[in-house]
Formats: sequence, C-alpha cells, structure tokens
Amino acid sequence: MLSPGMYHLSAKLKVNQKQIRLISNEQVILQTKKWITDIVIGCNFCPFAGKVVKQDTVHYKVEAATTVQECLQSFIKTCILMDEDEEAETALIIFPNAFEPFDDYLDLVSFAESLLKKEGYDGIYQVAGFHPQYRFAGAPVSDAANYTNRSVYPMLHILREESIDKALEKYPDSDQIPGRNINFAREKGVVYMKMLRDACFG
Repeated sequence: MLSPGMYHLSAKLKVNQKQIRLISNEQVILQTKKWITDIVIGCNFCPFAGKVVKQDTVHYKVEAATTVQECLQSFIKTCILMDEDEEAETALIIFPNAFEPFDDYLDLVSFAESLLKKEGYDGIYQVAGFHPQYRFAGAPVSDAANYTNRSVYPMLHILREESIDKALEKYPDSDQIPGRNINFAREKGVVYMKMLRDACFG
C-alpha cells in the first residue's frame, strides 16, 4: 500500500505527455537486452549478469504509466511476482515514457527504497538504478564513468539480496568492481561509451 505522501508529489514530477514514445514494449525490451549484452556484459560492468541472462531468469516489465503512483505500484507488483516465481532471479522495470530528468528519477528511486522497507521487503530485495542521464554524485556530466550506469531508458533493477550474497562469496574482490568499471569507461572515453550505448537503439 502506498502512503498518501507518495500520491501528492511536487509539480516537478509531472510528466510531459508530449514526451511519450511511440514504441512497442517488445522493441523496448529488445533494446534493453542489447544494452545488457553489449555494455553490462560486454564491458564486464557486472560479472554476475551473464549467468542470469544465459539462464533466462531476468523478468522484464515495460511500464507505460507516467505517474509516480502508478510506477511505484508496478514496482511493488513486480516484487510480489518475484515472491511467487522463484525462477525470476532479478527484474528490470523499464519506464520509456517517464522520469526523463535525472533528478526526478532519483526521487523515484528514493520512494522505491522507502516502499521496500514499508512493505517488509528490507533484507529480501534491493533496488538499483540505471538512467540515460545517470551521473555519479560529484561527477561532471561529461565524465565517461557515468556510462557504467547509463542505460537506454530509466529503469529500476530489483535484485534478491540472498542471491547477491551468494554471488559475492564467489567473487572475493567484488569491492574493486566499481573502480575497475570507472577506469575502463574513462580509458575508452565518453565518445566511445556514448556510441556503444546509442547503438543499442538499432
């Protein structure tokens, strides 16, 4: 259940209906899968991603809604789906029509994290964020390192905490992954990283 405070958000979170993309859910998912294959796995940004993709245990949900209320409801419904389907190892909720401004998206992530705790999912699921304009705190917009988290669309990534713990046990130097990813992206440069990401649109 969403709290009243999440229904009445500031005007800055309202979505411009003119921004809605005329694209099928299937195409959005195909573009997302290409981003995962070519960048997340291809650049080895996440050494655990290849396994779940190969096993086809990623649940993809394209949410066409444009209000925060509806998008958070979709988020919780996806958590419930994962409760009921143990084969869904992880989930990506994709928002092709909403949260284009990165600051608005950060508000969504904050609401989603609070909702996980409110609904009793603390310690069960984690939420991670990807966005076309992702920017690390303190980093300039032009920093190529931002492309380690720059996706084709705004997304919420739901992960099972138990699975994260098991994966980390087999990857002792996991704390070095973020730094390695940043170094890789900066070595390649912003032009290359942007070209790689934009090529996912086909």
